[in-house]
Amino acid sequence: MDKANQANDEMRYMIESLANLKNVDQEIVFEAMEAALAAVAQRVYKEPVEVRVRLSRSTAAYEEIVRVWQVCAEEDIEEPSKQMTLADAQAIDESLNIGDEVVEAIDPPESGRIGAQQAKHIIIQKLRAAERARIVSEYTNKIGDLVTGVVKKVTREVIIVDLGGVVEGLLSREDLIPREIIRVKDRIRAYLADVRPEGKGPQLTLSRRHPNMLAKLFEIEVPEIAEHLIEVKAVARDPGGRSKIAVKSNDKRIDPKGTCIGMRGSRVQAVSNELNGERIDIILWDDNPAQLVINVFDPFPLGNIVIDEGKNTMDIAVEEEYLPQVIGRAGQNVRLASELTGWVINVMSEDELESKRSGIGEKIKAELCEQLEIDEEITELLINSGFTSIESIAYASDNDMLEIEEFDEETAEELRERAKQALMTIELDMQEQLGDVEPAEDLLDLEDMTRRIALQLASRGIITREDLAEQAVDDIVEVDGLDEGSAGKLIMQARAHWFEEEAE
Repeated sequence: MDKANQANDEMRYMIESLANLKNVDQEIVFEAMEAALAAVAQRVYKEPVEVRVRLSRSTAAYEEIVRVWQVCAEEDIEEPSKQMTLADAQAIDESLNIGDEVVEAIDPPESGRIGAQQAKHIIIQKLRAAERARIVSEYTNKIGDLVTGVVKKVTREVIIVDLGGVVEGLLSREDLIPREIIRVKDRIRAYLADVRPEGKGPQLTLSRRHPNMLAKLFEIEVPEIAEHLIEVKAVARDPGGRSKIAVKSNDKRIDPKGTCIGMRGSRVQAVSNELNGERIDIILWDDNPAQLVINVFDPFPLGNIVIDEGKNTMDIAVEEEYLPQVIGRAGQNVRLASELTGWVINVMSEDELESKRSGIGEKIKAELCEQLEIDEEITELLINSGFTSIESIAYASDNDMLEIEEFDEETAEELRERAKQALMTIELDMQEQLGDVEPAEDLLDLEDMTRRIALQLASRGIITREDLAEQAVDDIVEVDGLDEGSAGKLIMQARAHWFEEEAE
């Protein structure tokens, strides 16, 4: 075997070894080698030149090693060592035109110590970049899954988890379960929340507090969830304290709650142990919001449930003796129930609910009587039929108004006109106070926004959707027509675009 073939065999072996060691495709190693050899060849010249190297993928021998010039117009020449005028190019080959290349075969480089170091540096850089890209690609597809690793380092701010190979995950203290103790060499499981390419390598963000970690753990412990016979509909967590998970069966023969609990509580206990003893309530999902709330608070008996779909709130009456258990320590049970169901839940005694309903009813009644100039009897008919605001009356359809037996078309039309006039008067008064200030279109476009509320917000300096998104409920709850539930709902609508941008 001659020296050239022996060198090619050694090159081929080195390429295969590097590809296996770094877990990257051989093509990437070939490209790194070609870039390194081109850089070494360029060192022969005193000026910057463009050199192209191509190695055979089967033998690792040189297929091509050339110096390259770009053919340009004379006035566009900026680097004569890399560019050539059209006249000079056509003196070599008459068929060449602007934009073509002139290539000249050169001898393979003989790399000295400095050249070898340069080649090694280029290869290492390219392989690191390829390895990082591979990790980002592989783990981006795993976002939302659980990963398992060994704790490599523990600091005050972060825990570094070895996920295998050269992959590390970062678990911040804020993403740990409260009172959880993690030590070096502990084997832990975490939720992969994000993957971001960074200069020093991909950053994999882990979490043990994420609500979806609970769902993923049940997917592991309950085969029926993985097989889609049981579906996890919602999760609410107070990490380290208590969690609620709502499940629904897609097979009528399967009891979803009992299946998730397991024989003698074995399945739910396994999940609880993984989460540092977190207590877990398994709730039977129901598409009916009221029934879902009843299921959430089972076994405590609930009294009247008053639902306000417009404000997305539920007022729930509970017997005095059960109030502490239903509310939970520091309001934990109600808070988790609200998070699970998506409704703002207010728990109170029967007397408190009746008093609240009476108070709200009297306030609404007084406002409608004054603004529409109607008597209490007509006002009560409107309120009992769900017309509890000037806007709801002004924009009601004929059919909606005529569902009230005591109303005819003339009465319905008269009430609508009075409501529209009242709205116009209110808006004019507000506009006069505001002067030239006008609510922005993006604020007015929010689903549950009315012009009257928008004008009141504008009077407080809240002009745009972004202004509203930055507010807290307490900042706007005093606006006429808003309570805590409706204020919170408007703020979340204003913030919706934040979450859409994050998802993208």
